[in-house]
Amino acid sequence: MASFLSWIRERFTKVQPLPAEHLHYQSPPGDEPAYRLHLRLNADGSGLLIVNASTILHLNPTAAEYAYHMMKGTPPEEVARLFAKRYRVNRETALRDFSDFRDRIQTLVHTPDLDPVTFLDFERVTPHSVALTAPLRLDCALTYRLPPGAQAEYAPVKRVDRELTTDEWKTVLDKAWIHGIPHVTFTGGEPTLRSDLAELIAYAEGKGMVTGLLTDGLKLADKDYLHTLLQTGLDHILFLLQPQESASWQALETVMPEDIFVTVHLTVTPQNVSQAGAVLEKLASLEVKSLSLSASDVSLQEGISRLRDRAAELGLTLRWDLPVPYSAANPVAAEVVDDAVPDGAGKVWLYVEPDGDVLPAQGEPDKVLGNFLRDPWEKIYLTT
Repeated sequence: MASFLSWIRERFTKVQPLPAEHLHYQSPPGDEPAYRLHLRLNADGSGLLIVNASTILHLNPTAAEYAYHMMKGTPPEEVARLFAKRYRVNRETALRDFSDFRDRIQTLVHTPDLDPVTFLDFERVTPHSVALTAPLRLDCALTYRLPPGAQAEYAPVKRVDRELTTDEWKTVLDKAWIHGIPHVTFTGGEPTLRSDLAELIAYAEGKGMVTGLLTDGLKLADKDYLHTLLQTGLDHILFLLQPQESASWQALETVMPEDIFVTVHLTVTPQNVSQAGAVLEKLASLEVKSLSLSASDVSLQEGISRLRDRAAELGLTLRWDLPVPYSAANPVAAEVVDDAVPDGAGKVWLYVEPDGDVLPAQGEPDKVLGNFLRDPWEKIYLTT
């Protein structure tokens, strides 16, 4: 009788989800293209799979378990055995479902610009509409110092009275990783003015984070310095183009042949809007594929709209959620066609000032959420 009751309990007891945790997978050396996966397992069993810090898949508990075993390298036959026992399905069905899931993820990884909804039958979720346990990206302003001649409004130096040390920034990265933030961008001011930039990128990469750099690019014209940064494992660059400066173009021409993903940011102003179309054509000739746009004044939105159309004609993909210089209007172009894009500031990404204060995003100085070093995580994030 006891064994029969045990069988009943085992048969009808709700399956317990896997413990909440964060997992990271880096493709082996030699795999092309190289890729990274980050998986957040939530307490309710659902999951968030992040492919190369750009494609976000919201997974139900079964799919989250498939992702877990895929990243752990569990043999498919063992996955089928485990699922057959946990979910009372036959092994053939479990093996087929797991193999299908794994193949769809590999297709997503190996096919550039593939829409996972259209081609892979993943359910569309409105961007930034799902509750998160942590942001997907942390923007770290290492310094508000600027090169000589730079426009002062790009860095509000009066807001901070000191810069975090190298070790303090490493503590910020540790805390971010512990709470499951997979992606960090180093910004400013001009982050290449920090002598420890390469060390901090390497530290974040060593933890498994995807790293990006927002820079005016002028220092990258020095190939030795550029290669020092690339050897850290830096994943992408947001290059702040100064189209009127020959040195900016020279730096971009130095960067583009390297094996690094580059997005070029153009701030459209009353002074350059009439020449902006020609700027896009020159970018396309340099084989730039990714573009970020912002306007220095809301009156330029019509010009921005025309540039969006021209960018599409030239094959430039528009990026809308990258950190950009201070301006009256942030990037306006989204790759989501059908859905309005809610503001992700303070939810999907956070911004850390040089002294450790946390803002929802760059350019929101009146909304300090706390200090990354001094305040508990629950104060910084869960109150946003």
